[in-house]
Amino acid sequence: MSPTPAQEAVTVRTFAQRFSATRRGARLARRLATHQLDQWGHPYGTPTSEAVALIVAELAANAVLHGRVPGRDFELRLHQTPDRIRVEVSDTHPAHPKLPAQDPTAEGGRGLLLIEAVATRWGTSPRTGPGKTVWAECATHAVSPVCR
Repeated sequence: MSPTPAQEAVTVRTFAQRFSATRRGARLARRLATHQLDQWGHPYGTPTSEAVALIVAELAANAVLHGRVPGRDFELRLHQTPDRIRVEVSDTHPAHPKLPAQDPTAEGGRGLLLIEAVATRWGTSPRTGPGKTVWAECATHAVSPVCR
């Protein structure tokens, strides 16, 4: 009987924090996310850090502007595996985001289009309790500001 091969250990790191559903909370979420990435070995200004900062900024802004329920916070979660970082932002509003029609004259509505351009994939999922989670994933071996 041959011995089974040793399995390589997989390190999964997680960061979670709740923020007030305000512009200040969204800004703090982005800053803490880039700080956490730096602690995990993705220094400020690297392609992975820049892409995740953009994703967090857009998802947090959406949680504050469109997902806000008075008196309720939003939550940011980061999960790092050896090959990707997953960003999750949960809020208590039941409406799920949709990609807007591309209107070059519109003053807003480009956040999800940016996320779609930068992330390897994104979507929504239900959460325990009211609301939803919007998530996006980024490969950590990216060599450009785009995670694809």
